[in-house]
Formats: sequence, C-alpha cells, structure tokens
Amino acid sequence: MAALPVSAVPQSPEGFYAVNNQFLVSGPKGLMEFKMLENEDTYIRFDLPGDPENGVMSFIDESKKTITICAYAPKEHRHDGSHRIYGTCFKPKLKIGRTKTQLICKCHDISSFTSHMSDGVLRLIATKTHAATQCPCFLILDGEGSCACDADPAHRNFLPGMDPEAQNPTLSGHTLMPHVGVYEGSPMAYESKQLPDGKLYVRVDMPGVPKENFTVSVTNGRVKVTGEAPARDHDSAGRFYSGDVAVLSALVDIPSRRVKTIAKNGVLRLLIPRV
Repeated sequence: MAALPVSAVPQSPEGFYAVNNQFLVSGPKGLMEFKMLENEDTYIRFDLPGDPENGVMSFIDESKKTITICAYAPKEHRHDGSHRIYGTCFKPKLKIGRTKTQLICKCHDISSFTSHMSDGVLRLIATKTHAATQCPCFLILDGEGSCACDADPAHRNFLPGMDPEAQNPTLSGHTLMPHVGVYEGSPMAYESKQLPDGKLYVRVDMPGVPKENFTVSVTNGRVKVTGEAPARDHDSAGRFYSGDVAVLSALVDIPSRRVKTIAKNGVLRLLIPRV
C-alpha cells in the first residue's frame, strides 16, 4: 500500500483559517505580526520556517528608515526541493513581490533594534526616535500613499500576510497564499515528493513549533501531524497547527514510529513508508 500526498482542503465552508498556512487552525494569522509597545518601540514577528538561528542577517540602512532582513534556510534533507532564501526590508515604500507598501512613516528614524531567531520565527524590537512630529508608526498602506499617520483609519489596507491585529479576517479564504518573503525555493507551507521505492517524502512548515511539540499519528489510513507553538516575547497568542499530510491506499492504522520524522527550525519532515 503506497502513501500518497493530499490536496489542501479548507477546514470550513468559509475557507482556510489562515491562507498563509493550511495547517494553522488557531492563533495569530499572517506571516508577520506588529505591535506597538508601551514605550513606543515596535515589536515584529516574522515567520522564516527552516531558517536556523545563525542563518539570518538584519541591519539598518543609512537612511535610518529601513530594516533589511535576509535569511537562508538550507536543504536539511536530500529530498527537499531546494534551499530557501528569504529577503525583505521594512521601509517607507517597501516592495514585496508586486505590492508596494508603506511600513514606517517618514517622521521617525530607527535608532536601534534587537532580534532573536528560534523555531523558524524571527522576533524583532525596533526602537525609534522622532525626526519630526509624533505619529503612529509601522502602519501599512498599499500603493503610493503618503505617511501612514495621515491615513484615515477606516481606509487603511493591510498587506496580506502582515497582520497587526493578528486576526485580520482577510487572511482567511479559499486560496492559499505563498510566502511573500521567499526569493528562492518553495514559497508554500507544504511540499511532497513521491519516491521510486513507494515511500512519500513530505515537508510541512509550522513556524514557532519547538521540535518536541510535534506529533504524528496514522489512523484509518490518514497521516496526521499537529504542532503547538507557544506565545513568546510579545506575541499576541500561541498558535496551533493540525492536519492530514498524506493518505495510505488502505484504511489501516500503523505505529507512528514507522514514520521517520525530522523536526527542526519550525519545519517537520516526514518519510512515510509503503505499508
């Protein structure tokens, strides 16, 4: 009996809970989360699944308006499609893919930042100084708009994948969204490869999940994975992932130990045998 990949199926008639990851079933949606702290620093959570702690580089450019992030997630298994390279920059007029946004208003400079990378998630706190009058920063506008602090709150349009309130309803739906920060490699949260010997290789992104918080089960011929990502630092909440990643050609149960798993940097890789 062979193991076969599964197609992404929405969890409800309304679609996927989070269009950036079909396995996320609760918690903050979106690849990014922003929060203004009480001291006016800005907290940013940015998902970089597969990226090791020493695989990310961040710096402030000379204008003091931009934080640039570059990250490299290597191939951890010979059946991975390729490595992945992430890149983005936080600045007043930022181009991510085909979308132009405004992220940091021109009336502030970035004086410094601290960052920490763990379990495929970069968490960053940026400290700003006033270059002009006070205003709210790190608000995002599509298009060529002026400073974010001039925008009517009723008309602010947040970039898909960046969710300041962590529950933006536009981040649910029937169409899955690629990771907008991936420059090279697969931008999707699920990858599978059918092997000549009948085994199935699967990669599943679950950023924020420590390696000890993954579980795998095989019941009624369906291979299911779950992962719990605890809230850390200033995250608005923890996240929980769950879903089927493969199906066997017969409705059987097998011990989970027969499925070889590798959990590392917010990514679970499985090698599922023929039964």
